Amino acid sequence: MKLIIILGLVTMAALSVAQAKLPLFTPVLKPVSEAETVKPQRAPDGVWARVKDVARFRGVRSNQLVGTGLLLGLEGPGESKKIGPTVSALVYYLRRQNIEVYPKTIEPKNAALVMVTADLPPFAVNGQRVDVTITSIGDARSIRNGTLVITELKSPADPNTVYAVATGPVSIGGFGVSQNGNSQVKGFQTVGRIPGGAMIEKGAPTNVVYEGNKMYIELDDPDMSTAQRAEEQINKTLSGFNAKAVNGGTIEVTLPAGMSSTLAMARLEEIQIPVDTPALIVVNEKTGTIIMGGNVKIAPVAFMYGSLSIKVEETTMVSQPPPFSGGKTEKVPQTAVSAKEDPAKVGVTMQNTTVADLAAIFQKLSLTPGDVIAILQGLKQQGALKARVVLQ
Repeated sequence: MKLIIILGLVTMAALSVAQAKLPLFTPVLKPVSEAETVKPQRAPDGVWARVKDVARFRGVRSNQLVGTGLLLGLEGPGESKKIGPTVSALVYYLRRQNIEVYPKTIEPKNAALVMVTADLPPFAVNGQRVDVTITSIGDARSIRNGTLVITELKSPADPNTVYAVATGPVSIGGFGVSQNGNSQVKGFQTVGRIPGGAMIEKGAPTNVVYEGNKMYIELDDPDMSTAQRAEEQINKTLSGFNAKAVNGGTIEVTLPAGMSSTLAMARLEEIQIPVDTPALIVVNEKTGTIIMGGNVKIAPVAFMYGSLSIKVEETTMVSQPPPFSGGKTEKVPQTAVSAKEDPAKVGVTMQNTTVADLAAIFQKLSLTPGDVIAILQGLKQQGALKARVVLQ
């Protein structure tokens, strides 16, 4: 009974409000100041990416290490005795192990002289491991199942300092099998890798702060628009860094007082910047590969493409003389020439034609990669294609 009475009171109150045409509630309107107004963000051509994905800090780079080592335990025949450096390296290694040998008695059938290379990453510390690449120097046919003896790796810029030491079994991606004169070979058997095969003994010095408090961001692909946008975005996101685009590939920033370079780089590399994408078409005529960027523009133009094929066939006929005529049997060549011209295929591009529209036209005309390459070169020469064409 109480529930029915309450529902009735609520219903009567609602009817009274409806008859008075009054709102059930009055919204509170708050004026929006100019600072609180959300302005639409400019959408520049290209994509948004983090600084760490499209640039690096000056001084943060890897260093190349190189050394010459000896590979033992090869599955194949190894190197021939005529490769003198291999014999000398093997003798040197054995004598360091207090084993006296004579060069004339050495047969390096399961040994090979190799070049060992590795990249010393920035901020590397003692004990860290890196991958190494092994390349045969002599005439060994395969380095499969070989083991690299301890090899010192040095920098070409500092040949007196050992930065890493490499050793371990080699892994190669190819193989070779031969039996009774038949052979099957896949990939390269003279180049291999040792994952984590080098242990760093000393890291290369890394300097990221210059002139007291200056740091520099180097773009991987220098571009004036990208550098200017990066300056604006850094100054908009972080205060106190005073970013300034020095040129199309370098942005200078100031290290705030009291902040470490590590913290500054961590904050800067996470900033999203609009990276400009140039209007570029990459054409590989060898493979028929065509890559077109999204900023490629095509002016209104009509193009026609057809094919003309000429076929030349030559057959040899035999001319037989009549009996008892004294003639000789001779070969007489017969040549037939035929020409075939296919109907021209017509394509039309309108105003504001995009790459997707052009691709649809090519697909509808059933053009081959060679036809597309010829049309793109013609459009570029005519001036309708607003992009750079790079031939590989």
